[in-house]
Amino acid sequence: MLKIFFGDNPGDNYIFNPDVFFNNTYEDEWITSETSRKMIKDIDGSEVKGPCMIDSPFLGPIPPERLSGGVKTLILMQNDPDHIFNASACGNNCAQWILKLAEQKDITIRLGYIMDFGKQSFDIYIVNTGKTVHSMLELDDEIIVNRLLRG
Repeated sequence: MLKIFFGDNPGDNYIFNPDVFFNNTYEDEWITSETSRKMIKDIDGSEVKGPCMIDSPFLGPIPPERLSGGVKTLILMQNDPDHIFNASACGNNCAQWILKLAEQKDITIRLGYIMDFGKQSFDIYIVNTGKTVHSMLELDDEIIVNRLLRG
């Protein structure tokens, strides 16, 4: 199940900057897994050639450290269940991948904005309120009613 914390302090195991954390912790097999290959292709439009080389249509051959922050965060969610990652590093194009990953295992993320999880039904547990929501309308209502995002 996907669990979302809205706000600034989700706990001691929180990684604020997943981009930097990824660069210092990723393992080669994280890059070459089938799921990572699909996420990298979908989000960045790039093709994994090997653990240290990705073919980007915009940058040419790049190392994993040059992947987008969104893809890095998704790969961390897939491979590091011990941390809460700042999914505000992800755009809306990562939302469906986050839901897919959360179908396989419990994932807790932190968001500082309302990510668009689409029109389909889902199960998202809001850590701040202890409520599970099943649609974007319910998610929006929960955030607004409980003032989970303050600007």
